[in-house]
Amino acid sequence: MADRIQTVEAFDKPARRAPADFEFIRFKTDGPVARFTLHRPEHNLLNEQMLRELADGVGMVAQNGTAKMIILDAGGKVFSAGVDVGEYTGERAFSMLAAFHDACIAMVEAPQPVLVIVDGAALGGGAELVAYGDLVVATPRARFALPEITIGMFPPLASTMFPHIVGPKRALELVLTGEAISAERARDLGLVNRLVPEAQLQAAVNELIGKITTQSGAVLGMAKRAVVAGMGMSLRDSLKNSMNIFLNELYRLEDSQEGLRALLEKRKPEWKNR
Repeated sequence: MADRIQTVEAFDKPARRAPADFEFIRFKTDGPVARFTLHRPEHNLLNEQMLRELADGVGMVAQNGTAKMIILDAGGKVFSAGVDVGEYTGERAFSMLAAFHDACIAMVEAPQPVLVIVDGAALGGGAELVAYGDLVVATPRARFALPEITIGMFPPLASTMFPHIVGPKRALELVLTGEAISAERARDLGLVNRLVPEAQLQAAVNELIGKITTQSGAVLGMAKRAVVAGMGMSLRDSLKNSMNIFLNELYRLEDSQEGLRALLEKRKPEWKNR
């Protein structure tokens, strides 16, 4: 073990794949929305290639800048049953975790809000992916668990993000017991934003898409950055960072000036997304 590379940053990233070359991720765009669908039947078990495809796709959309919103959902009855156990063997664990790290960081750093739709079980790595989304809509069929402790492991990505979402004591309970929680409990803890019946899922998602994509894409990105960047700072530094973005970046946008003019002129703003 001493001779092995032991940090995810040390791995060389392979060349970015184009969506046409994806095997386990389905990608499509619909107007201002870019949608990624986990597609590895039956249980959407995560492997290195799948996570690389997700990281590459989200990175491509973030760089392109034409979409205002990213959606992550899953095909089949299970959102994801976690990481394929074969990925934990030997050296593969290091490269798999590097890919997982890159996928989660891509979701966090994308200027577009990332909406995760969960209509089934999200276990282990599946629950970790959910945690790195900006917004989560789930149905009562969803359930969440971090069962790694039961096989002598712990979830490294969840151990970082869950305390921010549910608080350290609840995060410890979920990590240390491995017990599953219902969609209702996940909503109460703050892991899920909206819980809707299965029959109303698409309508609820469309409503949220409509509310977000009618805003300025440039301002959405700045607002997300102000919130996410502040998570790792003290209150004083977080406030300083947010005010800096507001005063020195937001006010330089054409859209921020258009928004103020539209308010004064009592009309709807016409965004240029810049």
